Amino acid sequence: MNKPREFDQTVLAELQALLGDRVTTSSGIREHHGKDESYFPYAAPDAVVFPHSTEEVRDIVNICRRHRVPMIPYGVGTSLEGHVLAVNGGVTLDLSQMNQVIAVHEADLDAVVQAGVTRKQLNEYIKHTGLFFPVDPGADATVGGMAATRASGTNAVRYGTMRENVISLKVVLADGRIIQTSRRPKKSAAGYDLTRLFVGSEGTLGIITEVTVRLYPVQEAMSAAVCAFDSIDGCTNTVIQTIQAGIPIARCDIVCDKTIAAINGYKKTDYRVAPTVFFEFHGSAASVVEQAEAVQAIAKENGGMDFQWATRPEDRNRLWDARHDAYFACLQLRPGSRAVSTDVCVPISRLAECVRETMADAKTYFAPVPLLGHIGDGNFHLMLFVDPQKPEETDIAKQFNRRLVQRALAMEGTCTGEHGVGLGKQESLRAELGDDVIAVMRDIKRVFDPDNLLNPGKVVPMS
Repeated sequence: MNKPREFDQTVLAELQALLGDRVTTSSGIREHHGKDESYFPYAAPDAVVFPHSTEEVRDIVNICRRHRVPMIPYGVGTSLEGHVLAVNGGVTLDLSQMNQVIAVHEADLDAVVQAGVTRKQLNEYIKHTGLFFPVDPGADATVGGMAATRASGTNAVRYGTMRENVISLKVVLADGRIIQTSRRPKKSAAGYDLTRLFVGSEGTLGIITEVTVRLYPVQEAMSAAVCAFDSIDGCTNTVIQTIQAGIPIARCDIVCDKTIAAINGYKKTDYRVAPTVFFEFHGSAASVVEQAEAVQAIAKENGGMDFQWATRPEDRNRLWDARHDAYFACLQLRPGSRAVSTDVCVPISRLAECVRETMADAKTYFAPVPLLGHIGDGNFHLMLFVDPQKPEETDIAKQFNRRLVQRALAMEGTCTGEHGVGLGKQESLRAELGDDVIAVMRDIKRVFDPDNLLNPGKVVPMS
């Protein structure tokens, strides 16, 4: 952890006058907020505050702005790209206590929540309505953090990412103004689309305090399945052919044999140790059976075996819990390591080629390289284990990831499908979009945050 610095006592006094004991400079709490799930070194803030409302966030912003103190929004710290690290010190705004569901509009299929509500909290709150919020990244992230990073999840292939599922945002700007980016209609042509600008802005343009999200009816029937294959190619070809056939699968994720072995050890499951695809089907009882049978036939043609069904809710939840815990399970493959998690996404037509070339490259890596991902939309991840005490290992991982990104870009893909840019993908972002686009992004940042106080050092470097 970075050493405590002499924090401006005037700033501390003003924050304490506003929030009382919801301000802390405790070394333990600072350390907790100076790390996430990424491989980056700890970078703790000088203080941590726990606001309860948009108005309190505004007042915190005004105090920090007057004294030129950096501000870092924080949800639950599940970032994989160093988004929450206080690289310049400053004040971390922990929004986890802003966890109220403000409104549920059942007839309109939407809900308004504070930024600190997690996806599980929201779905638990609305389950009696027969509706659900679909975006489900591996971790139980906050809705505000998911919006800020433009997150995705296992069922993006059917329901989309946060980009498609955020209707409106309430945001506190760097100058203390509070804005609502749009109204609640499902469509609007009213002016610039500020909602889309802030979705994925990673706390660098404003602090998201409320999110209006789309909800969906829980389907009449849901069925999940897990299918092992004799090769990774069999997995990817099955998914590509399923998508191209127009079969409306709700979820579709891949894991390699190393990942499934790690899951078995971590979750005490007994899946066949082979490249595996997890599926889920939503719809009427008849359509779910029809979808599942069609996918099973495609899988069989591509070397699929051991189709295991899960129709009861508890069995489906157990299956997807295993998939969601894959990241943490894989960490046990090299105890004490951190993981550089790659995040490329390519057009579905190039998926098999990209995965094949990448797995061949992975054979040159010095440690096991598990694969997992939401391949229904062309997004997959590799976990590159590194020893934090050995910088040379991190350098090797970065070189591997650089080759992977170059491969994905050559296939008209992207360096990040869902994790965001943060600290780790700025070089890749420039390679993907070019200097002119980076310059435009920097200009936008200067308009919203001329003093570079909002989550500095993330997305685009300002120097």
